[in-house]
Amino acid sequence: MSRTRRVEVFTAGCPTCDATVQIVNAVACSSCKVAVLDMHDPDVASRAKELGIRSVPAVAIDGALADCCAGRGPDEATLRSAGLGQPIG
Repeated sequence: MSRTRRVEVFTAGCPTCDATVQIVNAVACSSCKVAVLDMHDPDVASRAKELGIRSVPAVAIDGALADCCAGRGPDEATLRSAGLGQPIG
């Protein structure tokens, strides 16, 4: 019995997401089973939340978010420090 690596690519159908899908497909080998998942699907969005995905595109390999995809996404403190919500005087 051969083992496979489960690769999940979470996308929103944008050009940047499409580029990530192309990279994953180009690098994937015969041991990789690639699934492209649409974040517009509530079940996919729920799975993404479980994995801690905060922005797309994102890639999970064998149920773990790839390091390059972790810790990304907007957060209130960073947005505020960039000036969001502060009137220009």
